[in-house]
Amino acid sequence: MKKLLITTDLYLPKWDGVSRFLNEIVPRLKKNFDIIIIAPDFGEYKEKNAKLVRMPVIKRLKFVNYPVPRINKKIIAREIKKADIVFNQTIGPIGYYAIKRCKRTKKPIVSFIHSIEWELFPKALSSNLLKKIAYPIVKRMTRKLYNGVSCLFVPSYHIAEALMWQGIYSRMEIVHLGTDIKKFFPSKNRNKIRKEINLNPKPIIIGYHGRISEEKDLMTLLRAYMRIRSKNREKEINLLIVGDGLEKLKNKLKSKQGVFLVGKQDNVLPYLQAMDIYVLPSLTETTSLSTLEAMSCELPVIVTEVGFIKDYIEQGKNGLFFEKQNPFHLAKQIELLINNPSLRKELGKKARETVKEKFNWDNTSSEIEMLLESMVE
Repeated sequence: MKKLLITTDLYLPKWDGVSRFLNEIVPRLKKNFDIIIIAPDFGEYKEKNAKLVRMPVIKRLKFVNYPVPRINKKIIAREIKKADIVFNQTIGPIGYYAIKRCKRTKKPIVSFIHSIEWELFPKALSSNLLKKIAYPIVKRMTRKLYNGVSCLFVPSYHIAEALMWQGIYSRMEIVHLGTDIKKFFPSKNRNKIRKEINLNPKPIIIGYHGRISEEKDLMTLLRAYMRIRSKNREKEINLLIVGDGLEKLKNKLKSKQGVFLVGKQDNVLPYLQAMDIYVLPSLTETTSLSTLEAMSCELPVIVTEVGFIKDYIEQGKNGLFFEKQNPFHLAKQIELLINNPSLRKELGKKARETVKEKFNWDNTSSEIEMLLESMVE
C-alpha cells in the first residue's frame, strides 16, 4: 500500500475548513493509502484513520487565534523520506518546511488551495499598516512556494486563473469540495430544534457559522443586524454566531442585545437547522464549506461575491449576493428575506438541489485519490 503523508498547520480538535476537509477525506483515502498526518498539537484528539504525528505549539504566539506550531525538521524530513507522496494543506510553518524539503529531495508534493494566502493573511491583521506591508511579502512567498510543488489542487477554474495571473505556473487540477447531504439536512420541526439547544422558538434567526476573525468581517454583519433591529422593533430578530476566534471580536458581538454566541460546536447541524437565514460576510474565500453546509440544510444564503462562491450561487435563484463591507446593502437583502417567507423557502430548496447535484465528498475523494496515485512512480 502506498504511503501518503499529509502535512497541515490546521487540524482537529480545532474545527475550521481545513479540519473539516481532512475529516471527510482521510477516512475515504485510507482504503488505498497508508496515511500519516503531521499537524500541530492543539489538544487531545484520537485519530482513527491515520497515524498522527504532533508538533508542539507556541501558546503565546497566535495567528487568527491559533497557536503557531514549533516544527521539528528532523521528524518532518524523516516522514517525507518514508512517504511515496506528500499531500500538503497549508503554508504555515509545517507546510512551508514540507514544500521546501520535498523540492530539495525531489519528493512529489501536492498542495490543496484552501485559501488565497495573500488575501487571507493581510485581512486577518487588524492594523492597516501591517496589512499593506504583509500583502506583497506574502504574495512573493506564496508564488515561490507554489511554483515548487508538483501539483496544485484548486477548487475552481477561476481560482486557478487567479493563481496563474500572479505568476504561479505549477500544474493545476480542479477538485471541487463536497458536502454530506445525509449529515446536513433541513429540520422538520424548527421550533423543537431551537428548544433542544436552548434558543427561543419565536424570533427570526439570522446565522453565521465559522471562524470569528478579521477576514470574516463579522462587524459588517453586526452593523447590518443592528440596523434591521432598529427598523423592525415590532419583530423579534436574533443573530446566532456559531464558532470561536478573536476575543476582541467576540466581546463586540456579545455586547449587543439579541446576539447569541454559542462557541465552537462539534455538531453544528442543530444550530444550522435553527436558523432562518444564513449570512457569509467574508472578505476572502475559496469554496466555503460552511456555506455549502447551510445550503444543504435548505437555508437561504446571503454571501459576498468572492472565490468559488460566485460560481455556484446564482443571484435570486439559490441565494443572494451583497457588496463586501456594505452593511446597508446586507441589511436590505436580509430584510427582503425576513419579509418574504416564500422567497426564503424557494431559495432554500434550490440551494439544497445545487449541493445535491454538484458537491459530493465521494466524488471529491475519488478525484483526489486518482490524481495522487497518478503522481506516484
